[in-house]
Amino acid sequence: MRTLRLSYQPWNYKRGSAGKKFEHALKAHFEYDAVTFATGREALLALLQSFHLPTGSEVIVQGYTCVVVPNAIHAAGLTAVYADISEDSLNLTVESVEAVITEKTRVVICQHTFGISADAKALRALCDEKKIYFIEDCAHVLPDTDGPQEILRHSDFAFASFGRDKAISGITGGAALSRNQKVTLELRAMYTHAKDLSFWEIVKLLEYPARMRNIVRPLIGKGLAGPALKVLKALKLFTPILEPEEKEGTMTRTLHRMPNVCAELAMWQLSKLKQINDHRRKIAGIYLEHAKSVGWPMLESLATSRQPPAASTILPLQKFPMFLKNASHVRRELKKKNIHLDDGWTGCVVCPDDVDMSATGYLDGSDPHAESASKRILSLPTHPTMTEEQARELIEILDPLIHHA
Repeated sequence: MRTLRLSYQPWNYKRGSAGKKFEHALKAHFEYDAVTFATGREALLALLQSFHLPTGSEVIVQGYTCVVVPNAIHAAGLTAVYADISEDSLNLTVESVEAVITEKTRVVICQHTFGISADAKALRALCDEKKIYFIEDCAHVLPDTDGPQEILRHSDFAFASFGRDKAISGITGGAALSRNQKVTLELRAMYTHAKDLSFWEIVKLLEYPARMRNIVRPLIGKGLAGPALKVLKALKLFTPILEPEEKEGTMTRTLHRMPNVCAELAMWQLSKLKQINDHRRKIAGIYLEHAKSVGWPMLESLATSRQPPAASTILPLQKFPMFLKNASHVRRELKKKNIHLDDGWTGCVVCPDDVDMSATGYLDGSDPHAESASKRILSLPTHPTMTEEQARELIEILDPLIHHA
């Protein structure tokens, strides 16, 4: 309803007071200077550009990440170097980062995969020792007053995304976060010269929820959702999360401002961050309690949390991940029941699985733990529209499939 109301205020689409108010709200909440851009990937690009690193400097990023991260690195004239992950956390480790550090390494990007906290304190200590910039990737999670306490506590730089499926959503948007005055001034200068999205680009973004709800979702399970999406894209009535050229490893260096209307949506969601995160905790807790009781195969970092799961110890997961020997078979069986769990983070080290891997700089076999995890992972939804009843129904359907997987 809020999106609908704002869509009838075209004079507020591009610019207005919401952008600066949102930046101030982010600073008040996370204690970083915040500069907003049209996407999280643009925020990362701006942050990397603000460091003024020599061309070809190396940026360490984990295997099992989204293609937009290496795209931003390459767009900044830098080289992406992949470090392996721990299959217990789906995140970087100090040991995996140390293994790929060279004299050209200038940055480490620490992703908190699906909202599972990486060991940011130890990684920051390593970066300080090596005189390397340390950036937290908070595209999957934003901490509230209950945490996760490890996130946004040990870095001077971070970036967040406010896309459709993120911790908070403005439909689009992102923020570069800085505790370094020089870098903050650089970011603000970039924002000043950034371009506005066109009026029609903003209209397409605002219409996305309604078109998905009224056109695409009713056709799921009838074999018509895919064709409907193709028609919407062909008519340029639908903005995909990833453009075709991004899947081919290309990102423009042009920066754009976060539309005022999207900043207003994201600011409203930021005011409800605790409520949104608590919902994710509740859904994740339902999965966790059942997983422990029946022995579902899941991440060690989740499986070893204390019994029964107390609300304060449950992470506000963007997805609840498990490992299955035949995860793809389980997804196919669920699809027959009109349950779609192919979320773009399966079967790929640089996701989604249809990207041009040769353009990402990743060499097959470099990160065996990431490759193994991507093939065996099955992730359960925790999004804000997921109800407790739906979570329990999904569990009932999953139990026999997991037992025979």
